[in-house]
Amino acid sequence: MAQSETKQAKRRGRAARHAWVAPVDPCPPGQIGGMYKPLTEAEMERIFTTALDLLERLGMGEVPARLRKDLLAIGATEDTETNRILFPPALVQRAIDQAAKSFTLHGRDDARSITVGGNQVYFGTGGAAVQTLDMETGLYRPSTLSDLHDFTRLQDVLQNVSWFTRCCVATDVPDVFDLDVNTAYALIKNTTKPVATSFTLATHVAPIVKMLDIAAGGAGAFSRRPFLKAHISPVISPLRYGEDAVDVVYECIRHNIPVSCITAAQAGATAPATMAGFLAQSLAETLASLVMVQAIEPGFPMVFSNWPLVIDLRTGAFTGGGGETAVLNAASAQLSNWLGLPSGVASSMTDAKAIDAQYGMEKGLTSMAAALAGGNLIYESSGMTAALLGASFEGFVLDDEMHAHTYRALRGVEVSEETLGFDAICQAVLGEGHFLGGQHTFEAMERDYFYPKLADREEPRSWAEAGATDAWTRARARAREILESHHPEYLTAEQDRDIRAAFNIL
Repeated sequence: MAQSETKQAKRRGRAARHAWVAPVDPCPPGQIGGMYKPLTEAEMERIFTTALDLLERLGMGEVPARLRKDLLAIGATEDTETNRILFPPALVQRAIDQAAKSFTLHGRDDARSITVGGNQVYFGTGGAAVQTLDMETGLYRPSTLSDLHDFTRLQDVLQNVSWFTRCCVATDVPDVFDLDVNTAYALIKNTTKPVATSFTLATHVAPIVKMLDIAAGGAGAFSRRPFLKAHISPVISPLRYGEDAVDVVYECIRHNIPVSCITAAQAGATAPATMAGFLAQSLAETLASLVMVQAIEPGFPMVFSNWPLVIDLRTGAFTGGGGETAVLNAASAQLSNWLGLPSGVASSMTDAKAIDAQYGMEKGLTSMAAALAGGNLIYESSGMTAALLGASFEGFVLDDEMHAHTYRALRGVEVSEETLGFDAICQAVLGEGHFLGGQHTFEAMERDYFYPKLADREEPRSWAEAGATDAWTRARARAREILESHHPEYLTAEQDRDIRAAFNIL
């Protein structure tokens, strides 16, 4: 081809690229994971067997009286010398068999509901950050109720945040009941995605369900189609129950609130420092939560949230990033999926305080590992910083784009007669000598490629001429744009009035 023709073809290709708008999302949430398997089949068997041995020989301590009665009724035994409840392997296996293998996390907008189970992967949020990275100063300050409303509004437009758990604690609300009420209110006011929260005490559940009923359309409406799940940590490592959290489990089940029972042992502190030992104990503890739920109501929807956490053994400080966190949470997802249980793990819990190279490295490493292993719900994966002490508006925006790249990687390579492109190769070789502007290329653009809006792909001079901005700056601008423009009205005036008449909405 003549040089002038080559230049014309390149110009046509550039013009086509600039004019093109993707009609479909090439990497939506819910892609299939499970390709990364840090454990062999034999290793999973040994870990599971050790977990069963721990439950049979050590069992669980500090079992509340009501739960003790229910566990004994389904076949648990009591060690009178240690006052611990022991779980025979057959009892644990029966709980696994009875457990819901998949279920729907409803959004108030049904189009935003997701199905949990199998190897489908969804990124979402978690955490209880007590500090927020201020967009004006770039420094941390105590998180407020206003921040929680803003975070909820922000993520409402981020399509790769598939459900929203309150990511920060409103430290300016000192009363714990008002805190739980106003947290739930912020969620239902500002998003129609599936949401999640925690309840400080069991007595808070019923009143908040009344508020959720108002949003759902009337008495009993929420329990018939629950759009909020509860994050509960009923097990305190090592191997004992927490009475207040167990009471919350009972009350949530009574109101048909799906539960995410979270085990959050820390390697070298509340669980063994060795990874295999850690996984065995943590699996045993999460199985103890599962047995508890099945004792209360067989088949009740529970996310098997086995979250391996790591500390820096030099200092004892919690650390959310690094290779150990990546492999442990991937192994946890693999084990949960192997048992056929809806899996929940934690990732993207960077130790970085700033939106910097450490932030990107730790988030990318841990979230990709958890997704490749097939974690169904990947918690903490959006907006969290400073080893879960902080939450960032800019982080939410950047992480949303990161999740799109991860989903694209999970989607993999489709091999077919069309995608192999034999005819397109022949046409290019025998014709113009390139693929720019060809129909095969246009179809691939629409189907196979994700085009980031924040990541910079310009050449250095164009980047400099545009202001030489970094990712933090671009994400801040995008977050501000969303917060200034997105003010959803997901509660009617009547619903909002009824809620305010019944509760101290701050």
